[in-house]
Amino acid sequence: MKKRNLYLASLLLMAMNVAPIFANETPSFIRTASTPAFETDFTVAAEKTVNAVVCIKSFTTRQQNPYGNSGGMDPFGGMFDFFFGTPQQPRQQQPRQQRNSEPVQSGLGSGVIISEDGYIVTNNHVVDGADKLEILLNDNSTYDARIIGTDEATDLALLKIDAKGLSPITFGDSETLKVGEWVLAVGNPFGFNSTVTTGIVSAKARSLGSNSHKSPMSIESFIQTDAALNPGNSGGALVNLKGELVGINSAIYSNTGSYAGFSFAIPTTIVKKVMTDIKQFGTVQRALLGCSVADLDAKIAKEKNITATKSGVIIASVSDRSTAKEMGLQEDDVITAIDGVKVDTHAQLVGQVSKFRPGDTITVTYVRDNKTYTKSGVLKNQQGNTSITKKGDFSELGCAFMKLTDETKRNLGISTGVQVQGVKNGAVRDAGIKDGFVITDINGSTVNSSDDVERIYNSIMKNDGDDKVMFITGLYPTGKKYYYAVNLASE
Repeated sequence: MKKRNLYLASLLLMAMNVAPIFANETPSFIRTASTPAFETDFTVAAEKTVNAVVCIKSFTTRQQNPYGNSGGMDPFGGMFDFFFGTPQQPRQQQPRQQRNSEPVQSGLGSGVIISEDGYIVTNNHVVDGADKLEILLNDNSTYDARIIGTDEATDLALLKIDAKGLSPITFGDSETLKVGEWVLAVGNPFGFNSTVTTGIVSAKARSLGSNSHKSPMSIESFIQTDAALNPGNSGGALVNLKGELVGINSAIYSNTGSYAGFSFAIPTTIVKKVMTDIKQFGTVQRALLGCSVADLDAKIAKEKNITATKSGVIIASVSDRSTAKEMGLQEDDVITAIDGVKVDTHAQLVGQVSKFRPGDTITVTYVRDNKTYTKSGVLKNQQGNTSITKKGDFSELGCAFMKLTDETKRNLGISTGVQVQGVKNGAVRDAGIKDGFVITDINGSTVNSSDDVERIYNSIMKNDGDDKVMFITGLYPTGKKYYYAVNLASE
């Protein structure tokens, strides 16, 4: 009966000019793969990477949360948490005098060896505020590290340990990464050394949004992956299947502070430039194009009648004395490429410009009145020139700051302050301050020691803004009050 019904059904389909499809046949409209599924081997990349990734323990003598630099939630929405590491166990209660004098572990992160003689790259937030740094290699040997330089805007830091014959990682080109490409993340999540996780590149040139609130020079061009990362992975390596470094892991997308599906890495194109600058100049050399931009979208394109391109960044304004001004760029021009590299978003534009130094020549491709143009210009720094920016040094002030005696305070009718002594060539003399001047506050903050002055100085120098000035209030022993502005900006 079943055979008869099948036969009748076949005749009906033939009458309808439709070919019958049987269980063991593949319909013609379905495409089948002609090659077997590929096999992915992560072992080579892992073996090349684990010996180049280190564990970084930070110690501090200051009072901390017993679980270290947990960091808390992001103040701009609570969704992006940096990987602040935690000690493996809560800190034990200690006598007050011991807590204040002996360093205790306050954080844990990762780092990547980039030279045989002990240079290590990590995140700035891993080492920020630490009084001591201890490096644990994959072979369990330990070293004390010193900070060569840090850069808050890119969240990168360069460390150095006294060691030879290390296994440095090989740098890859993050620009050649493709969305969907396999990557490995290597670090020390929760203190589990040399942990390897895998994922794919989920997106490139991703902006975190909240990062731009930290500094106008903050980098927003991240590699987004779905490799599992957790507290302690910060500063670790993101590598391709060749074992080449393509990024430094820096942030995660999370409501809880633990892995929730997305993580972000700083591309090696930025890492290499920042590390070279810190090693060579002591600070990062930042180049500016000199214009404010917005991402081009369908609404803006319709309003401005832009039809020659569907993507790019549209110029909102051009700064005076800037590279953009000298190149003749104007409002409503749409930048589509930097040095031949396509830019679709503000994050991509920032990422491309950040690869250059003041004095470098850059080529900009842009659309104006629906016609495409290409022009070249020399990039400038924040001061509008091409000079090399020197690392800020507290000694550049050119004087000493002495603690006031109680008698001096009584005579002047003040409760805090420091006295300027030994004025020589430097920023203080240039501002007109003379020996004996008593500083009571700087930039609105009271000072009572040389450490207070240095703390304020360092805070000013870490700021990427144009105005690096110490506004000083004080008085001379005669009781006459004066106000000074000490310029700390490089010429």
